[in-house]
Amino acid sequence: MSWQIYAAISAIAAGATAILAKVGLEGVPSNLANAIRTAIVLVLSIGIAITTGDHKKMGSLTGHVWLFLALSGVATAVSWIAYFKALSLGPATPVNGIDKASLVVTWLLSMAFLGEALGWRTGVGVVLVATGAFLMAGK
Repeated sequence: MSWQIYAAISAIAAGATAILAKVGLEGVPSNLANAIRTAIVLVLSIGIAITTGDHKKMGSLTGHVWLFLALSGVATAVSWIAYFKALSLGPATPVNGIDKASLVVTWLLSMAFLGEALGWRTGVGVVLVATGAFLMAGK
């Protein structure tokens, strides 16, 4: 499958995640709910790595890879903790819309650190996403 198909699957699953999490948060502290979800993600991720045989490549990972995967893990944890807290306090659609404004951060960082050349069409798309997040943040 192409990266576009995987990205579409990701978008569909992420949209469902917001609704499922919002319902699951009823009467549950957001940090506990996030811990339960994270444990399930961990179990499924390890299972997939073992099933595909990818776990056999652990010994070839460099310190550089470990560092950046660890930093990515910390960023993911902060994102998920904040996301679940926001969902516990606010409506799912605006929370998810604002969360998707992370595209702006990705765009800026990918240009600054990855040297990605992103054209005017991407720039317009990022501005539209940012505008949508701003509009959704209002009451």
